[in-house]
Amino acid sequence: MTDVVDTAKRRKMMANIRAKDTKPELIIRKELHKAGFRYRLHAKTISGKPDLVFPKYNAVIFVNGCFWHRHDCHLFKWPKTRIEFWTSKLTANSERDRRNIALLLKTGWRVLQIWECALKGKHRLPMEAVIDFTSSWLRSNTPCASVTGTDTKGTTSGEGTART
Repeated sequence: MTDVVDTAKRRKMMANIRAKDTKPELIIRKELHKAGFRYRLHAKTISGKPDLVFPKYNAVIFVNGCFWHRHDCHLFKWPKTRIEFWTSKLTANSERDRRNIALLLKTGWRVLQIWECALKGKHRLPMEAVIDFTSSWLRSNTPCASVTGTDTKGTTSGEGTART
């Protein structure tokens, strides 16, 4: 299948994709700040350079795009072109995520992943629910959790589920 846009346009589109300060990340930052939480951004000294670091709570938050981090949800679809490249790239991203989370947990950090599907798309959660869960998680002792959008049955899939 050929691309629907020309090479120059695709290059420009891909160049505009941000690694940090994404729209979902900015929304979460604004809401958590409004709720009274203070944090550091993209700490280079911490494995995986988490989007938000809460030293007071010994916790980090990653706000992950479902495509780039290969989340198993309705927002992730395998590309139909350059299949070998994308399989390698996206698999490496998700493996790196797993290694970084394991290292963070091993070194005493608590980890929360907020997935893009929790914030946008047909299965998104109300922002208040995302922030309430995140606030509760920050104040808890739960080592690892994730916030995802709801599944087709209308239940939350993995919201607050602790992972080992």
